[in-house]
Amino acid sequence: METKYNKVKQDIKSKILDGTYNSNQRISSENELMREFGVSRHTIRVALGELVNEGWLYREQGAGTFVAERTKEGIRPENKIKNIAIVTTYISDYIFPSIIRGAEAYLSNQGYQVSLYSTNNNHENEKRVLESILSQDVDGVIIEPTKSAFSNPNINYYFNLERLNIPYIMINAFYDELEPLCLVVNDELGGFMQTEHLLKLGHRNIVGFFKTDDLQGIKRMKGYIKAHRINQIPISPNNIITYSSEEKTRKAPDELKKLLSSEEKPTGIICYNDEIALILLDVLREKKLQVPKDVSIVGYDDSFLAQASEVKLTTINHPKNEMGETAAKMIVQLVKGKDGPNRKFDVKVETVIYEPELIVRSSTAEL
Repeated sequence: METKYNKVKQDIKSKILDGTYNSNQRISSENELMREFGVSRHTIRVALGELVNEGWLYREQGAGTFVAERTKEGIRPENKIKNIAIVTTYISDYIFPSIIRGAEAYLSNQGYQVSLYSTNNNHENEKRVLESILSQDVDGVIIEPTKSAFSNPNINYYFNLERLNIPYIMINAFYDELEPLCLVVNDELGGFMQTEHLLKLGHRNIVGFFKTDDLQGIKRMKGYIKAHRINQIPISPNNIITYSSEEKTRKAPDELKKLLSSEEKPTGIICYNDEIALILLDVLREKKLQVPKDVSIVGYDDSFLAQASEVKLTTINHPKNEMGETAAKMIVQLVKGKDGPNRKFDVKVETVIYEPELIVRSSTAEL
């Protein structure tokens, strides 16, 4: 069980890291902290004492307790190895090892140390990761947003990265309110291409499965809808299935089973990614349906899963290694620009949007 003084300590530390308390700002008095946390003066003093000893706070006699200066500019030894943090929603799953390898190979070759973090697509985990990054001597951050379709509760941590002059770029998606440099696939066009492919093959009853807590899923669903509209094909309300990260292994297969039990069975399936496509392939096998004879299915990302089963998936490519390497090159440019002789120089680094490509394999056929 967490001690009372440690709870006070971590809360104050979080307020420093998210920018609520700025450098050299006076924090609340002991009496105010006692009322806020409902603890004794001794508990407050123990918490503040540890934060002073660890360099987070300093005291001025008769004036109060203040936040220590956190900016590291000008104090780094010239021969110190620079450190880049890479944060993804997952590390060892799906396409993420390829993205990380692309970035890590370039950064290591350039003499940078790499720290890897995973949020597991959870905002509380993202908060802990950002606090860890802000507590360390990190020079730049490559980050994949967590639940990018939602308003982010950790936005202040990104503001603090900016205040501390720590450059960051985002991959796969971005927080719209920050308007950051990013590397993304044109997912709306990708979703459009998935759907139009099946429409050109004569399919009309096409069900789409989209993970909608991430921006990629929202945009792919938009492309699915746009393809139907442009081709003047009505969409059944039952044919758009949305799910969250936590629901993917449960809701998607359950919903497909319901649709396959109806009179109007779908002949085509559009998937948020290759991972969900393989989950749905298991349902089709269970129902004794053949792909593509009975049902055509399209994945997304051209991951290793696209060719992992006996059914080779038609899918949309994802630049994976290239995205990782390009992100690494961009963050190095930003770090060098920040630490160069003219720090106000506007480094020419721009957002990268990759155009999708349809890769046709044996999982789709004419109706």
